[in-house]
Amino acid sequence: MPAERTEITEIVTGLATLGFASVDDAVHARPAEVTNVRDDQWERLERLLVAPEHQATFRAAWANGLAFATARDGLRGRRPVAVEWKGPHGSVGDQVAPVDLRIDHVYLISCKYLSRILHNLAPASIFDQGLLGPTTRSRLDWYCEVASREYQALYRSVRSSLDETALPPSAEQLTVADRRTLKVRLREGWPGSARSLYEELAVQVSNASAERWRSWLGNRRQQTAMLWRLLRIGSAPYFVLGTNAKTALRLRIATPWDWQQRYELKAFDVWADPAGQPRVRWMATVLARDSRTTTEVNGHVEIRWSHGRFAQPPEAKVYLDTPHDRVPGYLPLV
Repeated sequence: MPAERTEITEIVTGLATLGFASVDDAVHARPAEVTNVRDDQWERLERLLVAPEHQATFRAAWANGLAFATARDGLRGRRPVAVEWKGPHGSVGDQVAPVDLRIDHVYLISCKYLSRILHNLAPASIFDQGLLGPTTRSRLDWYCEVASREYQALYRSVRSSLDETALPPSAEQLTVADRRTLKVRLREGWPGSARSLYEELAVQVSNASAERWRSWLGNRRQQTAMLWRLLRIGSAPYFVLGTNAKTALRLRIATPWDWQQRYELKAFDVWADPAGQPRVRWMATVLARDSRTTTEVNGHVEIRWSHGRFAQPPEAKVYLDTPHDRVPGYLPLV
């Protein structure tokens, strides 16, 4: 289960900084330095310790915590007095760093295991607001907002093909119960001519979203700030501990101040690229000031329904396609 994996990666990473001989000793000790972990969560960790399917996750999280405990950029062998776990609740306020752990009220740590997702939010938060301010999961239906004609044509086709006359005549009138009905009925795929109509919707949503986002990219200063917000580079440094497809991921994330001393943005572009669903690609070209070499940072935004067709208003997932350790400003932990 995702919740179990999250608890293992985050809590065990923190436990590994406390100097215990093994992960088993640390979990069974339930050290007081680790806060915000409930008794039932400790009990679940103890059960998962012996589950074969979770052994690799425990080992990876423990190794990352040990690496941070000894790193020059990290704790340098000093035992922390407070390891605060954020837990499974959302961010509070305008939080740039995706923090999962805070150690000694200073060290901020994000645990990222096999994930390329930078943001998961309402499309308006990125395309209309440029990631400024707190991100939200707005109930605004982005498809209605930017591709009303294509969206209504798709909805009418689906409603007719399914013979769901109890559904409202307009997609804008869908209730939670209506969306639940459509999710179930469309689980096996699009009926009739709906697939081609969805492809038309994807093209229009992609084009309109890219155009709205492009309006935020007026000059190089605005483009640089946009790249920082995309990459979650903020005023406080933090650390990413996790894994990618091949190896451990141990990074220190630079601040804008650090970034400007090392790099210069030469270009930032966004363009529509529908591929089976609405999608917008983005690419930054970055110059390293010392070596005078350039690096491309690539990513994309998928605009899609959450949990099934029509099930909820569309969300925007921002992906980083460039490996984390090749991104300017994502510095190796030493």
